[in-house]
Amino acid sequence: MSSLRADPPTSKIHPEAEAEAEATTSCLCSSSKIDHFDRLPDSLLLFVFNKIGDVKALGRCCVVSRRFHSLVPQVDNVVVRVDCVISDDDTSSSSSIKSHSSSSSGFSSIFRLVFGGISKPFQALTQLLGPKVNSRNGNGPSLSVATDDDMELDQAAVTHHSPTQVLKNFNEIRFLRIELPSGELGIDDGVLLKWRADFGSTLDNCVILGAASVITNNKISRVMQQENAAAADDDDNGSIPESFYTNGGLKLRVVWTISSLIAASARHYLLQPIIADHKTLDSLVLADADGQGVLCMNREQLEELRVKPLSASSASKRTLVPALNMRLWYAPHLELPDGVVLKGATLVAIRPSEQAASKKDVSDISWVSSTFEEPYGTAAKMLVKRRTYCLEMNSF
Repeated sequence: MSSLRADPPTSKIHPEAEAEAEATTSCLCSSSKIDHFDRLPDSLLLFVFNKIGDVKALGRCCVVSRRFHSLVPQVDNVVVRVDCVISDDDTSSSSSIKSHSSSSSGFSSIFRLVFGGISKPFQALTQLLGPKVNSRNGNGPSLSVATDDDMELDQAAVTHHSPTQVLKNFNEIRFLRIELPSGELGIDDGVLLKWRADFGSTLDNCVILGAASVITNNKISRVMQQENAAAADDDDNGSIPESFYTNGGLKLRVVWTISSLIAASARHYLLQPIIADHKTLDSLVLADADGQGVLCMNREQLEELRVKPLSASSASKRTLVPALNMRLWYAPHLELPDGVVLKGATLVAIRPSEQAASKKDVSDISWVSSTFEEPYGTAAKMLVKRRTYCLEMNSF
């Protein structure tokens, strides 16, 4: 008897379906090779790069692709964070500063007090815009911005770059912020000292806010509150108490004022090469990570510096500070709405004497109240309501 065996079933693909499957596979392979960034317009990529801002991060973007490398120099918003300060020998720095202070009439003792605390960072600032320096050759103090490659090298062989070199390939910067690793002025723990200065070819204005101590809510004891209340009762008329003149309070405020002006004028002097190289700038800010001081220049002030060269101090690398008119407000005890208490709160508003004499709105102090961010903006607004004391200072 013969048996019948069925052939195993075979699968068949319709010719049209097979062609469609091959086309789909080919499409998937080709789409996997597409760089989707190529579909984004340059304007959108530049928008993203401007939001990044940080010059180190932008440097990393440059190595991603040729397109990124060509677009990054067109960024108009750049932030440069200085990594470290390479200083000369402290002895030589101190001796040069002391030599200058001894030759200054009228304020010689105050200058010694001021420079004694800031000599090292001030000397370092003088090389903010200096040449590239290798940390092992000791060619002078400088502020430097390190790269990722630098971090991988032996510390003794790290090459540092000044902000001028870091920015040289950026062609269209409009908004530039440079941030120092710390403030120049060495102050004791618990002491508040903040300043903001606006410059053109010389100082336009400067506001300084200081306090002998800052007491937060969780540090205010019942005894301290009673002492503060008593001090407030004694100061209802807003006048400066007699003890302010006898216990060194006035001298300390003069030191704060002069040291802040010196720091501001040093920063201004060192920005000249950057301002000359980048004529597209609309705004330039030189601040520090501590939030101690801020130097600001807008487009008009930047153009003024290009047209009218600054007057440099013959004794040091900083802009000459003109003769000044100053207004001072003081409160032995200033309690802010959030409960923070400033003891010995002092606000100083400074303008050049020539500018103050030429302006009709000399009584307008609205610009003072809006200088600082909160909660210190509120402190400034409270202080300007108190009695005003006027002072003058010669050029230095």
